Amino acid sequence: MHIICDQKKLLKSITTVLKGISSKSTMPVLEGIYMEAKDNHVKFIATDLELGIETTIETQVIEEGVMVLNARLLNEITRKLPGSQVEMRIKEDGKVFIKCEQSEFDLVSYETEEYPELPQVEKDQIAKIPRGLLKNMIEQTTFAVSQDESRLILTGGLLEIEDTTLSMVALDGYRLALRKGEIKGSQDHKVVIPGKTLNEVGRIIDEDLETELQILFTDSHILFDLGNTKVISRLLEGQFIDYKQILPDEHRVAVEVSRQSLLHSIERASLLAKEGNNRLVKFKIEDHQLHISSNSEHGQVHEQIGIDQQGDDLEIAFNAKYLIDALKVIEEDEVKFLFTSNVSPGIITSTDNNHYTYLVLPVRLSNN
Repeated sequence: MHIICDQKKLLKSITTVLKGISSKSTMPVLEGIYMEAKDNHVKFIATDLELGIETTIETQVIEEGVMVLNARLLNEITRKLPGSQVEMRIKEDGKVFIKCEQSEFDLVSYETEEYPELPQVEKDQIAKIPRGLLKNMIEQTTFAVSQDESRLILTGGLLEIEDTTLSMVALDGYRLALRKGEIKGSQDHKVVIPGKTLNEVGRIIDEDLETELQILFTDSHILFDLGNTKVISRLLEGQFIDYKQILPDEHRVAVEVSRQSLLHSIERASLLAKEGNNRLVKFKIEDHQLHISSNSEHGQVHEQIGIDQQGDDLEIAFNAKYLIDALKVIEEDEVKFLFTSNVSPGIITSTDNNHYTYLVLPVRLSNN
């Protein structure tokens, strides 16, 4: 194998697939990036056997072939090289020679025969989704996936297609994030995708947001086809929680408020919230005012925001982080809070549309 490639192009390809590398693999070859040069294109692959990322670039191929190089080392070397042309070739002794201007490296290659092939996903079950919509859905939900691997199914996000409605759901037992969108007609599907996979797909989608990408399904795998880049992942097995049964269908108090004002007030109030006290912030809703307070051994804080209030007065408390996470990803200027009681979940939605719903459990106060 012998190629010549622009340093920036090479680095982007390496960083794209890098997150497919596992830091805990028992197979040394999986610490490497597989590179295949053919027909003036180079394909880069990284996998941990659960998640695989593949990207292809067009470049000068002098001699076709394959090599597997240590991903961490290749990334660090390429990042430090001058922004010029990089030559890579396999020498007679099997080592890989890398040259860029006056810099030269000889690297040991892994045995390419040991590198596993990525699973094949047939194109018989396909959904087409605008890239920007999928990226937005990922950003607005995956922060709520569970980190508790004892409930493995909740470490992923539910992707559900019903007629023309696409839904993505994540929940961890304390909050639930639901984002809906409209797509062209597709077969109905319901799969649970690991949170890591969704985050990587969201990271890779950084351009052509108006164009569509394809999602291909099997019973055990999902493939995100972004053209030159593909992400393939195992699906999580098991039954996802029936989230529709969790969402309340009525409320007693409704509050409309500026998203930015609320976010900044909660961020300031949380500065004094104890970590051991669930970063507790208290809400007091009365007379079209929202009072936000928190206290610790270091002092107290009080914030007050004008609101549009419908319904009764209410006192309720929340983990500040759970509120901040949602308010940061909502794009609209105004949000609506819906409450039933001070021990029932609160609902946050945008006032402009019904595409986003966020449910969060309150913290029970001692006098409740």
